[in-house]
Amino acid sequence: MISIEPCDKPQNLLVTPLHLGPGSQVRTVRGFAWRPEALAAYSTATADDGTDGRLMVVIEDEGRGDHWERHRADEVIVCLTGQVSVLRSPNGSDDNADEVLLGPGDAVVNPAGTWHAVDMHGRARVLTITPGPGSEHRPRA
Repeated sequence: MISIEPCDKPQNLLVTPLHLGPGSQVRTVRGFAWRPEALAAYSTATADDGTDGRLMVVIEDEGRGDHWERHRADEVIVCLTGQVSVLRSPNGSDDNADEVLLGPGDAVVNPAGTWHAVDMHGRARVLTITPGPGSEHRPRA
C-alpha cells in the first residue's frame, strides 16, 4: 500500500522515494516498489500533480536494463557511483540507439517523449527525477 506523507525526517532514497509536487512540495512515498500495483497506486495518489509531479529515487543495480521507457515531461538521470549508459532511441530499439555515457556526478536530461533505457557497467547508483503520469514502458529485446 502506497502512502504519500509529509517529509519531516531523513530519508534513504534507496528505500523510500520522494515525490516532488507543484509549488515545491516534497512528500515521502511509503510502500513504494517497482511492481505494477505499487506504480499504479503511486500514479493514482499523485495524479492531480500531472506532469508537474516527479518521483525522486536512487537505484542501485548492475547490468543491462530490461526495458525502454518514455515520459510526457523531461526526466533527469544523475550517475552517483560507477558508470552508466543512457541509451536513447526514436522508437525504443537497441538497433538505432544513441549512447550517453555517465560517470559519477554526470547528469543527462531525457526530453519528454524520448524512448530511453539505462545500462549499468558493473555496480552503479543513479538518482532519477522522473515524471509519473503517462509514462510508457516496453520490454527490451
